[in-house]
This record gives sequence, structure tokens and C-alpha cells, in this order.
Amino acid sequence: MTAEDGGSCAPVEEAPLPRVLCDTAELLARAEDAGGGALWRLAEPGRQLDANVVRVPASGRVGTHTEPDLDVLLLVLDGAATLVCADGDRPLRPGLLTWLPHGSTRAVQAGPDGVTYLTVHRRRPGMRIQPPGAADRLRPGGA
Repeated sequence: MTAEDGGSCAPVEEAPLPRVLCDTAELLARAEDAGGGALWRLAEPGRQLDANVVRVPASGRVGTHTEPDLDVLLLVLDGAATLVCADGDRPLRPGLLTWLPHGSTRAVQAGPDGVTYLTVHRRRPGMRIQPPGAADRLRPGGA
């Protein structure tokens, strides 16, 4: 629209566009040399999700933990692992998409060749700096 046809001359804010973020095949090709840890992280500003591609080396382990607030999707990209759960172990292999509901306790034990997987979950809200004493005001009888 232009000013002549009743529209605004102000620039229109552009809508976000889909884009390719990472080539997982390329990540996998370099993963064995990388050791363990995050090979890639979603870091786009304004996102609602967090995602990571994680490499656990041969026979490595992500220790037992419970995520109290977030559901997590875990997709095995390469290698094999065992998902250790309260109700038993589950073998993981490439292509398996696993839901880890919030509140569930789990560990990941990598197989003899290691494992690389993608995790996706809702983004945690950012931490906020509060003025001194703010927490006291939330307690019954607080200032």
C-alpha cells in the first residue's frame, strides 16, 4: 500500500521466514571427532523452543535426572543407547522418536559406538533479576 491509496508509508515489519538451521548429516560426519556434548544448539532470538544435537561418546552416560517442568522429545540420529527408566530399560536406535514427559526420571547410556541425538522442548523462561527482598514479599507475612 502507498500513501496515495490510503495505506501507510511506514515500513511494514517483516514476518519471520522459515530457514534451514543445520545439516545434521554434516554434524554426524564430524561427530566422532568432537568427543561428547552439544554439537549444535538452537539460538535464534524470539524462539519458543530449545533444541540441541548432543553427542555421548562410546559407553558414556547422561546421569539419572528428572525434568520437573518440561516435556522433551528425543530423536536418535546415529549410534545406539539405552534409555534407563523407572519401569525398565528401552533400547534406542536411529530413527526412534521418544517422548520424555515432564516428571519422568531417566538416564541415557550410550552404546559401544556412542550415540548422537536431537532433543526439543519448550524454551525455559529467562531468569529475571528482582530487587533485594522481592522473594520475602511473596511469603505469607513477608514485608
